[in-house]
Amino acid sequence: MAELCAVSQCMVCVYLYWNSFICVFLGGGGLKLKLNAMSAISPPEVKPKPAVPAKPSHVTLPPASTHSSQGPGRLSPPALLGYVGIDTIIQQMRKKTMKTGFDFNIMTVGHSGLGKSTLVNTLFKSQVNRRSDRWSRDERIPKTVEIRSVSHVIEEGGVKMKLTVIDTPGFGDQVNNENCWEPISKYINEQYEKFLKEEVNITRKKRIPDTRVHCCLYFISPTGHSLRQLDIKFMKHLSGVVNIIPVIAKSDTLTPEEKNEFKQRVRKELEMSGIEFYPQKEFDEDIEDKNYNDKIREAMPFAVVGSDKEYQVNGKRVLGRKTPWGVVEVENPNHCEFVQLRDFMIRSHLQDLKETTHNIYYETYRAKRLNENGGLHPLASSSQADAPQSNV
Repeated sequence: MAELCAVSQCMVCVYLYWNSFICVFLGGGGLKLKLNAMSAISPPEVKPKPAVPAKPSHVTLPPASTHSSQGPGRLSPPALLGYVGIDTIIQQMRKKTMKTGFDFNIMTVGHSGLGKSTLVNTLFKSQVNRRSDRWSRDERIPKTVEIRSVSHVIEEGGVKMKLTVIDTPGFGDQVNNENCWEPISKYINEQYEKFLKEEVNITRKKRIPDTRVHCCLYFISPTGHSLRQLDIKFMKHLSGVVNIIPVIAKSDTLTPEEKNEFKQRVRKELEMSGIEFYPQKEFDEDIEDKNYNDKIREAMPFAVVGSDKEYQVNGKRVLGRKTPWGVVEVENPNHCEFVQLRDFMIRSHLQDLKETTHNIYYETYRAKRLNENGGLHPLASSSQADAPQSNV
């Protein structure tokens, strides 16, 4: 060990002595050579950082959150350093919907002569339901409630919608209307069953045809007095399986005072009977939905007028009903509440009607069916579901 230490000390001394000798011998010239040699070595290439994509002009970034946490143990999401493009999912969904289209199935229920077909035609501004619900002399009123459906593909702004209108001629037109809602309830459940059988198939279709009833427009006769027992019984039996939207038909037969009193009386009778119509309070997702839906619930049932005829009023063509004292304009909020019904049902709640049908009513039916038989056996084929079913 002593010998190794001595050798090490000698090497250090030789190194220090040699450095001193070179510095003295070369002087400034040696330093200059050293610097020249170092400058001859090219510095390593510095790669530029990848450019952050600029956000489109129509996109505005949200302000960065100043809160360090959103609750106990939950950190706020990191602030974005640039535009990522997450918001384009909306355009992607829109593009896919425009390509595939969607289904919307609406059922109309009420006794004949209330203008069910006319109102549906007015809602969608097309002749989607050409058959009149009035009976001619040569045509007998059916002894039982019939179910008739007609489908059309309508397109607006590049978006295609397959609209199916289900009519129920014969409802409420009999002397004895006991249990006349049963064929309607049967039809609604049959559509749930058809969808369920498609779901449990081993080889399912990429897109299951949706014939489930998304909305049921129930037409109340404008008596100005109160609801009939048939109205209460129907809505009480069907409110648990389908979205019911009650409307007062041909409201132009009532004065404004009679209309307001009748609406209040109908709301009170529905509340006393425990009947919940769409949109139900229990399905409000947040405060914003609750506040908006409360205004709708306070305005229901909508007092509407339907017409597919145009008249000249103040130099412009309007949809309306001509009377001896003037023209009742369908789309005039001062004349009826058709605009509120259309905006509510089509422009703000159409998707929610479909989601409520699937997530609430269909899921309730599905859970009940699977619990009854311990599950459904997969079907080998689904050819029966391909055939359109217009009558029950």
